[in-house]
Amino acid sequence: MSDNIMTRQGYEDLKEKLRRMTVYDLQEIIKEMQIAAAHGDLSENAEYTAAKEKKSFIETRIREVEQRLSNARVIDTSMLTSDRVVFGATVLLQDEDKGEEVSYTIVGIDEADVSLGKISLSSPIARAFIGKEEGDSVAVKTPGGVRTYTIIEISFK
Repeated sequence: MSDNIMTRQGYEDLKEKLRRMTVYDLQEIIKEMQIAAAHGDLSENAEYTAAKEKKSFIETRIREVEQRLSNARVIDTSMLTSDRVVFGATVLLQDEDKGEEVSYTIVGIDEADVSLGKISLSSPIARAFIGKEEGDSVAVKTPGGVRTYTIIEISFK
């Protein structure tokens, strides 16, 4: 699978991030540079140098995000159906080691956020679940050791 696959929501969120960087972040840095430049000799002006470095960083990040968007393969997960775990699936799991339920949605690299229950398609946990069905028990290698999960439900939003 493409490493630039993303959900429609992830694509829209990345577009908004690009807009914020170009409209707000970059303009704010330019203002910082103008204020710092007003202090005089630029060759010995640490504030100007720092602002210039920040500008370079944000411009690089803008180009990266533009590239990610232009090469994105967007999947509308609301149109998906499957009895197996695939990209875009929300998987309700029983953590057999802790005895509690957890839910993960398998998304693209750019939209992964474990605190929101979104895991990257390339993560070890997602890779372990791809192709599995409801009722399957899956052992996942984690930094803390092997964890066992049972798939309770697979859904698409």
